[in-house]
Amino acid sequence: MLFDRMAACPDAETLNDQVLTPFVTALEKITAARGYVLNIQGTYSNLVITNQDDAEVIYNLVEDYLDNAE
Repeated sequence: MLFDRMAACPDAETLNDQVLTPFVTALEKITAARGYVLNIQGTYSNLVITNQDDAEVIYNLVEDYLDNAE
């Protein structure tokens, strides 16, 4: 279903407006409602869903990795 919606978008702007932004918004709301933190970052993509206590540590790990990968 999600793949089909993405594939139907004729350009990046439509994909962003109709699929990606609503999807990320839903992820943020659902994870927050469950007490988790959502971190999305990276050159291509890294998605980490964690509890509040671990969020900063994991964020820093990913940042350090990306900084050293360059």
